[in-house]
Amino acid sequence: MAETRLSVDDLVAPLFVREGIDEPQPVESLPGVVQHTRASLRAEVSALRDLGVPAVILFGIPGEKDAVGSEAWNPDGVVQVALKDLRDEVGDEMVLMADLCVDEYTDHGHCGVLDGYGSVDNDATLELYARAAVAQADAGADVAAPSGMMDGQVAAIRSALDGSGHLDTVILAYSAKYASALYGPFRDAVDVQIVGGGDRRGYQQDPPNAREAILEILADIEQGADMVMVKPALSYLDVISEARAVVDVPLAAYHVSGEYAMVQAAAANGWLDGDAVGMEHLLSIRRAGADFILTYLARRAAEILQG
Repeated sequence: MAETRLSVDDLVAPLFVREGIDEPQPVESLPGVVQHTRASLRAEVSALRDLGVPAVILFGIPGEKDAVGSEAWNPDGVVQVALKDLRDEVGDEMVLMADLCVDEYTDHGHCGVLDGYGSVDNDATLELYARAAVAQADAGADVAAPSGMMDGQVAAIRSALDGSGHLDTVILAYSAKYASALYGPFRDAVDVQIVGGGDRRGYQQDPPNAREAILEILADIEQGADMVMVKPALSYLDVISEARAVVDVPLAAYHVSGEYAMVQAAAANGWLDGDAVGMEHLLSIRRAGADFILTYLARRAAEILQG
């Protein structure tokens, strides 16, 4: 009689791959999460496939960073190489998604090229995203997932993908990505620090605003987004619910690093049952209306769901 059900099919596993390491590197603020080598990434994705997890999303940590994040579209860049590895490893048995942004690749930590005054130049950044999208699709990505919250990013990426013959590459837009305080562990995982102690409030969503988020989501769909996302999830269940009421495209939610880390820390101290709370979190996100969830709990949740 349950009104809402959670299944392995609802899960997407975020994974980190780092250039130039010989062994997986644990992320201290994300217990159980590592920066993978190419080999360990292949093994992890194979294990997720065997558990029935249908998709992964990749984040890269390059050996070198620069002002424009050029490794994001380098054909031999860490994510592009990893995508080719995984396509060889799992074929078409899994959906391969790639985060599309440049913050992991820039030496200043922002999600785009700077304008000389410390702010991101939106229009100049769109060209970089277009190049990265084509590079990811060329490497085997099924889904490009732009996360930088630049105005017009979906239209620019769709045009670039279509122009390069990638007509079937799907766009999952981080349409309502909030300037949240819950991303700290993720930035540890990708070795990102914003130079000068700045923030991303100039281009990410303002936490008090819900109606604005719906406008952003609708704009991305109009520009060609095939799927849209709300991020974070638990602090924005109301936004997920409102989005579900107005859109018919698949709706994702990102159960982010801080949401995961809080549960892990409390469980490690014996304050709560980590598995039970984690599964309750995921169920609540589905109940709010998300069709699928990006979560660091994907492997453990799949193990629980598969019995």
